[in-house]
Amino acid sequence: MHSWDFEPDALDQVIKAYDVRGLVGSQLTEDLAYAVGTAFALFVSDANSIVIGEDMRPSSPSLASAFADGVMDQGIDVVRIGLASTDQLYFASGFLNVPGAMFTASHNPAAYNGIKLCRAGAAPVGKESGLVQIREVILEPRPPLSNRRGSALHRDLLTEYAHHLLSLVDLSKMRPLKIVVDAGNGMGGHTVPTVFASLPILLTPLFFELDGSFPNHEANPIEPANMRDLQSAVIKSGADIGLAFDGDADRCFIVDERGEIVSPSTLTALIAARELERKPGSTIIHNLITSRSVKEVVEELGGRAIRSRVGHSYIKAQMAQEGALFGGEHSGHFYFADFWNADSGMLAALHAISALGNAPEGTKLSDVLRQYDRYIASGEINSTVKDSASKMKEIEEIYAPREGISVDHLDGITISAAQWWFNVRASNTEPLLRLNVEAKDIVTMEQVRDDVLGVIRS
Repeated sequence: MHSWDFEPDALDQVIKAYDVRGLVGSQLTEDLAYAVGTAFALFVSDANSIVIGEDMRPSSPSLASAFADGVMDQGIDVVRIGLASTDQLYFASGFLNVPGAMFTASHNPAAYNGIKLCRAGAAPVGKESGLVQIREVILEPRPPLSNRRGSALHRDLLTEYAHHLLSLVDLSKMRPLKIVVDAGNGMGGHTVPTVFASLPILLTPLFFELDGSFPNHEANPIEPANMRDLQSAVIKSGADIGLAFDGDADRCFIVDERGEIVSPSTLTALIAARELERKPGSTIIHNLITSRSVKEVVEELGGRAIRSRVGHSYIKAQMAQEGALFGGEHSGHFYFADFWNADSGMLAALHAISALGNAPEGTKLSDVLRQYDRYIASGEINSTVKDSASKMKEIEEIYAPREGISVDHLDGITISAAQWWFNVRASNTEPLLRLNVEAKDIVTMEQVRDDVLGVIRS
């Protein structure tokens, strides 16, 4: 029998804005996984079953089993799909039309694990859409057991997942491509071989061995240091494109034939253009950190561009509200209406492969992407501050009175001018301010970046 005794402060350390996540053993235990399973079963009490997936971390199977016990003790069945990427779990939730739970800490180091939850049809569960209620249940006395204990079914959905993704992108006439994939010892090593099996691809795999200790590098492609192996392998092998997935493979970064890292904003604009060609006039969501080029491309092609806050639960909700076709984030998350508004790194990768593979013979990836890459970005720069709110107020007081400046507060503070913009927002989990700057040229970008950092760090 799992114990049921949790302190509010301890729960607040692991129940984040978008998921449950913490250090295994001290913050995230099997007892807590059982409690989350119980509370989630009560939250989706009208469901007949809940689908559960797990990544390659050593702690994932036991945590997933404890969660499953909590669900079954409330009389709801579970479908265990075993090893899965997060977007494979979202597929299972949509395909089976049941709520889901994915055991992963994504790109976090090996000592961490977590639980990503969704309602039926892969609808997001975040702090504003269920995690607060789940926390409240866990702080109450243990709920009584159901009169009927649920049952467990084991089912492999990898083939169905691959078939669904391949049905969404035209890859039927693509030319052969040389592709390097860095799975970072994460779940891309599980999904890529099945998804790519039928395609004319000469694959060079890097770190496909599933290993939750991440022996080669962290599975976090947003950090440039973690992309070096892929960049070197692309150049050495003369590959057409390189792909990097994070630990749970819901994010994808790409590298062009020169070994240059492609901005996720550029990939967002490319996919937006492809989706608008398929369904003209559609709505495209982009978070406010993505490049101005995304909005420009969408509107040039007759689409409707809408800005969103940063974070998957926000952008998924806005996708549903607006009936959007596609959404992209600066962090390498890409969301598709045809994928239950959920994010899929693999589907984004297939769009990049299709765009290149269907281009005329001799066309390079850098040629395909050039029209979508129009600005210079700083990347996200973090600074430790004591009082985020007062620092953002100080920034606004400095910049807002200047001529030609506009200000908005959709997520933190965004200051915009004709040739540049920057956003400053507080971290949800740490005493950090995050700065992103973009400008028409590198000199302007660096000047704005340094000026704003001077204020933040003063």
